[in-house]
Amino acid sequence: MAVGPATAETVYEPVPYWARIPHGVWLKEATSVAVDSEDRVYVFNRGNMPVLVFDRDGQVVDMWGNDTPFAGTELFEDPYGNTMPRWQGCRFQRAHAVTVDHEDHLWLVDDIGNRVTKTDRKGNTLLTLGTGRPAPFQSGAPFNRPTDVAISPRTGDIFVSDGYGNSRVHRYDAEGTHLLSWGGPGTDEGRFSLPHGVALFGDDAVIVCDRENHRVQVFSLDGGFRTSWHAHKAVAVCAGRGADTNVYVAEQGPPPVQRGVPGLGHKIQIYDRAGRLVTRFGAELPGEAPDQFNWLHSVAVDSEGSVYAAEVSYVEVGSKLTPPRELVSLRKWRRVRG
Repeated sequence: MAVGPATAETVYEPVPYWARIPHGVWLKEATSVAVDSEDRVYVFNRGNMPVLVFDRDGQVVDMWGNDTPFAGTELFEDPYGNTMPRWQGCRFQRAHAVTVDHEDHLWLVDDIGNRVTKTDRKGNTLLTLGTGRPAPFQSGAPFNRPTDVAISPRTGDIFVSDGYGNSRVHRYDAEGTHLLSWGGPGTDEGRFSLPHGVALFGDDAVIVCDRENHRVQVFSLDGGFRTSWHAHKAVAVCAGRGADTNVYVAEQGPPPVQRGVPGLGHKIQIYDRAGRLVTRFGAELPGEAPDQFNWLHSVAVDSEGSVYAAEVSYVEVGSKLTPPRELVSLRKWRRVRG
């Protein structure tokens, strides 16, 4: 089903209890989401089964990434210096991002593992980028905690945002040969303060979520700066599908000193390619109700124009509760008009 671009008259509504997750599978937090050409929804998570595959109605149709999901947990030190449990047997050290390319291959970013893994839809590895060892902090060499990946449907070139410890975007050819990198820490045009999300739109534009600079930046395929616009703690971005030429940007919330202040982030904003706001959705404050977001981390759009969101709600919210608990971290908003 082809849909046109979102407009100011486009209306989305939340779908309560969309994901029907089987008992025995724990997400911990969904982390990231992507959609293939048949509207299967792939969720890369930090639970005991790293990749869950849903149909459009929220039924699990496949899962993979851990051959021993019931073997219990082990302790590890997370990026924030906390000792936390994780499930034994997981192929990935810490799920961060998933992308589905134009051939329905998956690209999975493991930020602590400093790897990007290309697989088929069943999880068979086709290509790996990264040695698994971190490059020196802010050295510019790949990788130091990469955050996201985008693939050119025209050439197969690979674009990786190397965000937490490197402030760069790296470009590879389809075989995994490094071609060039751009960026560096800073606030000037073409510089980054944690490039967290990356996507392609059109044939020749790369858009990067420059999270801590509260903006998105748009570049040529060779890293030439084109434009930027403000977005509150922009964390994830994806392009519309088919006739939908807009870009969808997920915004995280404010720092702790402003928690509880309404209207600061916690929304998905839709822009045209010139950066003009088209529409937005999400409640004024965070929470677990169907129309709220806790802590957005990933966004994807299906062929009907409906939007899927994944959130790092445990790391940012649930782990700080007394007692700690898993929160809602996977949502669907159905496009109902426009």
